[in-house]
Amino acid sequence: MAAGTHYLSGLTPTNEAPVQKSDDAAGYYVLGDKLVDPKAPTGPIAERWTTRKFENRLVNPANRRKLSIIIVGTGLAGGAAAATLGEAGYNVKSFCYQDSPRRAHSIAAQGGINAAKNYKGDGDSAYRLFYDTVKGGDYRARESNVYRLAEESVNIIDQCVAQGVPFAREYGGLLDNRSFGGVQVSRTFYARGQTGQQLLIGAYQAMERQVAAGTVEQFTRHEMLELIVADGKARGIIARDMVTGEIETHLADVVVLATGGYGNVFYLSTNAMGSNVTATWRAHRKGAYMANPCYTQIHPTCIPVTGAHQSKLTLMSESLRNDGRIWVPKNAEDCAKDPREIPEEDRDYFLERIYPSFGNLVPRDIASRAAKYMCDEGRGVGPEVDETQPDGTVKKFRRGVYLDLGAAIERLGKAAIEEKYDNLLDMYERITGENPYELPMRIYPAVHYVMGGLWVDYELSTNIEGLYCTGEANFSDHGANRLGASALMQGLADGYFVLPNTIREYLADGPFEPISEDHPAVVEAKQSVQERIDKFMSINGTRSVESIHKELGLIMWEYCGMERTEEGLKKAIGLIRELKKEFWTNVKVLGSADSLNQDLEKAGRVADFIELGELMCIDALNRRESCGGHFRGESQTEDGEAMRHDDEFAYVAAWEFGGEDGAPVLHKEDLIYTAIEMKQRSYK
Repeated sequence: MAAGTHYLSGLTPTNEAPVQKSDDAAGYYVLGDKLVDPKAPTGPIAERWTTRKFENRLVNPANRRKLSIIIVGTGLAGGAAAATLGEAGYNVKSFCYQDSPRRAHSIAAQGGINAAKNYKGDGDSAYRLFYDTVKGGDYRARESNVYRLAEESVNIIDQCVAQGVPFAREYGGLLDNRSFGGVQVSRTFYARGQTGQQLLIGAYQAMERQVAAGTVEQFTRHEMLELIVADGKARGIIARDMVTGEIETHLADVVVLATGGYGNVFYLSTNAMGSNVTATWRAHRKGAYMANPCYTQIHPTCIPVTGAHQSKLTLMSESLRNDGRIWVPKNAEDCAKDPREIPEEDRDYFLERIYPSFGNLVPRDIASRAAKYMCDEGRGVGPEVDETQPDGTVKKFRRGVYLDLGAAIERLGKAAIEEKYDNLLDMYERITGENPYELPMRIYPAVHYVMGGLWVDYELSTNIEGLYCTGEANFSDHGANRLGASALMQGLADGYFVLPNTIREYLADGPFEPISEDHPAVVEAKQSVQERIDKFMSINGTRSVESIHKELGLIMWEYCGMERTEEGLKKAIGLIRELKKEFWTNVKVLGSADSLNQDLEKAGRVADFIELGELMCIDALNRRESCGGHFRGESQTEDGEAMRHDDEFAYVAAWEFGGEDGAPVLHKEDLIYTAIEMKQRSYK
């Protein structure tokens, strides 16, 4: 922990409730009632989760067989939940839009998973992991949720080792650790650069065991298109069979959304092409609050954009920052040179220079913003790419900085670097045609993870009874910025250990009254899905879905990306509203609705992205502070660093859908800390 930081028990508030004075978004939203998590625990921070697990009611095994759960999504959060709840004896229906649960986007995570096991003996603990995560999230996360995450982290590793996950090991056979950005200890467990894949296979195997046992029924190539809310409770979903086009009704006692993040609202992101917001956005339109939608993580180590032809960006694991030194030329005239020709004295290792305590291991938002500044100064490297400016002009920039493994190769030898990162470096060479053992890699920030998502209480329940949300799809644990290697930690903690202990409090009231397919709420939900599909197919305009998505992405990146201003965000809202009209009057969806139709699938996703994009901009406009990766031009220190305003904005922004033509309603949940003190972050 930082100097001057003390262990606090969690019994006394350390800050007061914020009072917002500025209101840049006036006229764009309606202020609603204050929001309080009704299930938030109290007492000593280290005892809250243990106490809650004991206090929650149990469901006896005979009753579990009478209860049904729908889980949408088969990544780490969804797959782990399906496996655990199926093994407990509940009847689980598992849905994914991929052809196999193994293709969930969790597979793409590379660098590792955090756990406070202190194997390196360097001073780690559950409290330190909690502290680093809250600080890394710029003090915009709930402390009770984050402490629980830190507690459960140690159990995740044991669970995964028991499943056979091949974590890296030291020479003597002990599990190995490496460091990640934003911390000064080694707590990240990893399987070369394939950690997400190996963890997902573990969860998948556990789930398939339950499929064979008959407790989990699996629906692949099915996309959730609507939530069924009957008598105020979530009771099922409407899904489309993506192969046949059939619209299906699936009913249950409770629904869990584990559908990942919405980074593809920016068009270019590190997310899988199919990643979308539709499941959570449909729930939002049915009344579920969307929390902190503007909180988007920009990852500093991605392969740079090479031109307008791209539809996807590729992530290079942050773990490379353990051994790679990040630099740009000191002189702009050297930027076009072969980096091997630039002498050491003409290289600017800017992260080491600006942030000497953490150096290349500063958090993602800090590293990303610093790289952008270097390129804005004209000291970026790589090919020049055209960028459209806010005034419509086009300028050329080199959008890249070097991540150089040369010193590490010289110190450790090529074989040691190969053993740690071989598949990452092979992937880089295949994409760029450059050998990273001989030339420094080129990286640049890109949209990666989202910290916003459906609002959930301490028990992972949304404000709709019977609707739960886990993993990246909820807002809960990361504040305004996610520390590296904590996404896998949250997904597995939610799925294996948190949800199974909290959902039973709700299910203890069962068995529930069955709901039939002719219930008015079910009929209405299915009819609305069919009408929406018919509308997509009938517009028959002149623009492709792809072109509209790309235009939305440009607006979002330019005005609601790494740097935001009041003027830019208001312009973006206007542009998005125009784009929405364009979509609903001039889009052309090819093919037919009663068969495999990827254009139709994308139309539904882009329509939801457009609505989400507008809410993201309104949320960003309202929050007049620089926080996490979200730099507001109007809120910065004298030396250009991010400036937070805890007295105004230390709250969760939970947005309620305001209707088709109404303004969104903002409910604020104050963030009151008892086990940690809010401070301006410093990594220098």
